[in-house]
Amino acid sequence: MKKVKILIAEDDPNMGMVLKEFLKAKGFDITHAVNGKDALDKFNAEPFDFCMLDVMMPIKDGFTLAQEIRKMDSNIPIIFLTAKSMKEDTIKGLKIGADDYITKPFNMEELILRINAILRRTQEKAEIQDKNNIKVGNYLFNYNQQILSINGTEMKLTSKETELLYILAINTFKTVERSTILNKIWGDDNYFNGRSMDVYIAKLRKYLKEDPKVEIMNVHSMGYKLLINE
Repeated sequence: MKKVKILIAEDDPNMGMVLKEFLKAKGFDITHAVNGKDALDKFNAEPFDFCMLDVMMPIKDGFTLAQEIRKMDSNIPIIFLTAKSMKEDTIKGLKIGADDYITKPFNMEELILRINAILRRTQEKAEIQDKNNIKVGNYLFNYNQQILSINGTEMKLTSKETELLYILAINTFKTVERSTILNKIWGDDNYFNGRSMDVYIAKLRKYLKEDPKVEIMNVHSMGYKLLINE
């Protein structure tokens, strides 16, 4: 698995070293910048997944640095590290677009928990955004709005139709077992739910008939497979 790359901007050399070594030991890829300008140069030189910025730094403070980073990447997570505890600074940091704000001194394990919580949220957000633009042959499938569209024609799907198409679409060319679908969507793989699922499969096939390349294939005694034939 690819390591998460974190840019730390911290002018205190001791704090910077402690953070760098601790987070490296936790499996992160760490780059340490000694001031705001150094951090911006490093940010411009290579891609990062996460930023931890001290507020009070020489040459360029953390708030200014965050604003400049946000102009280049509006989604990258940012945590402010500061000795300040003034409410005004917290509000300013959050208005700039910080994901969190932690006051020194802080517990290192708490910092890890906060980083991981933010990474989970950003991953979930990215997944949700991906769900808005799923290609199924010539169709466009918007999971969140429950809409399947082709050539300007939109079809509003039910919740179960949406979940069923989604599980097939993310496993295109792979067989999805009946029991997997039934347990995930219906909550039970009994006979009656299985008959219900067959009805929904027939509905999806009807919706997808405008593109002859798209096929929901029965895999005998196993389940279903979504195919995009060339």
